[in-house]
Amino acid sequence: MTIRILSISLCLFFAQALQAQTKTTKPFSIGEIAEIQSVVLAENRILNIYLPDGYNDKDKYPVIYLLDGSANEDFLHIVGLVQFFNMTFKMPNTIIVGIANIDRKRDFTFTTKLADLKKAYPTTGGSAKFIDFIEKELQPYIKSNYKTNDTSTIIGQSLGGLLATEILLKKPDLFTNYIIISPSLWWDEESLLKEAPTLLASHNDHKRQVYVSVGTEGKVMEQDAAAIAKALQKSGKKNLQVDFVKLPEENHATILHNSVYAALKIRFPYKE
Repeated sequence: MTIRILSISLCLFFAQALQAQTKTTKPFSIGEIAEIQSVVLAENRILNIYLPDGYNDKDKYPVIYLLDGSANEDFLHIVGLVQFFNMTFKMPNTIIVGIANIDRKRDFTFTTKLADLKKAYPTTGGSAKFIDFIEKELQPYIKSNYKTNDTSTIIGQSLGGLLATEILLKKPDLFTNYIIISPSLWWDEESLLKEAPTLLASHNDHKRQVYVSVGTEGKVMEQDAAAIAKALQKSGKKNLQVDFVKLPEENHATILHNSVYAALKIRFPYKE
């Protein structure tokens, strides 16, 4: 009988202990999702937006605009890197705007007459509209709804790197900093690369920072990345800082994370 009473008492004790340890949960959020109606693109666009810890209405913040910014693409990776640099490298608190994709082959490429590309990319040719969307709708929306300063960065890889390069060459004042990774400058038989010297000659000499990187990604992509960096360096713009970084241990699939890390490390070097 004593053993039975002891067993019942132990069961009641553990039941109470388990009840006391019942977990409580709440959502873990690192940002917010905004949806804007684009007249330029004639569609709704989703924005994934990270606001830094301590975000408030008194301060103003730099903004990173991230191409391929869907939640299942590059948004989480870049947020993590920026948080790390905020904590360790004294990078300023920064807003990140991830532009979720609908059709990146349409939005990131300009028109081509090459039949093989038109066949492989049947929706191609929308970069001019997408740049207009960034300039006339996206940036004004962010500036109107969030506390921003005059520092803005665009990050693009592959076709996103092609678009970032097109913006840099054709509308350089849209951003103060460019992080261009493995740009697909092979597009349209390298026509944008061939235009680069002429386009750069018309630029103002505003302060601007450009980072270009490439991994082990084939002869054409490696040569084109080096060529655009060289064209920028030879442009004669005294206020243009150009960093060209080769990452031979990275390939087209692995380069993004380590390349953005390298770019931020150049811009925000570690200080004791």
